[in-house]
Amino acid sequence: MAADAREFAGLRRRCRHETRLKWPLRFARAAELSGRRVVLAANGAGAALAAEACEVAWNKQRVEAILSTGFCGALDPALGAGEVLVASRVEATDGTLSVQARAPECERAHLSGRLFSVDRVVQTVQEKRRLHALGASAVEMEALAVGHRAVHWGVPFYCVRCVTDLAEEGFRLDYNAARAENGRLLMSRIVWAAARRPALVPELCQLHRRSRLAARNLGDFLADCRF
Repeated sequence: MAADAREFAGLRRRCRHETRLKWPLRFARAAELSGRRVVLAANGAGAALAAEACEVAWNKQRVEAILSTGFCGALDPALGAGEVLVASRVEATDGTLSVQARAPECERAHLSGRLFSVDRVVQTVQEKRRLHALGASAVEMEALAVGHRAVHWGVPFYCVRCVTDLAEEGFRLDYNAARAENGRLLMSRIVWAAARRPALVPELCQLHRRSRLAARNLGDFLADCRF
């Protein structure tokens, strides 16, 4: 499970026999990876859309395990762009909800740590520092909703993420203002914001490059994992 099909770009290059699934999601594919059948689903950013994707996928296809994957923002300054983080636990920032995540076997370099799951884009360095002080290594927006359903259904849960923005980097573009009511990021709003403020373009270009790097590294890592 991911938020956006772009997060699967590296993994799809390592898959074979990909077929489109006619599910009511933004993106759904079946494929073969290392001799095993996998389902790739993405429905947008945030807990509500991730939960919807899980429910649709589970009702269409029973699975042996569920993986929440995609990009994340670093909270730990030791995490660099394109580094893979295997979450040991996914938590809400207020401590009310948490899910233990299993670690896949993989010989590729990676870090492990706690992951905070929030339903908004963490925009500022100050907030990243505050969250890191609470003990998390990185932050993202969907994994807790996915993990909660894996626990409910009694299947193993894994969470593997890759860093696109660093702990000491904030965003000038307000990504939360670019979200629709259901939480989905709207590219039209992002483009409009950049058109009104051309100074945002370098930030967007850097994030695009980082996203391509993260997708490639994530795909290589997952293709070599044993779940």
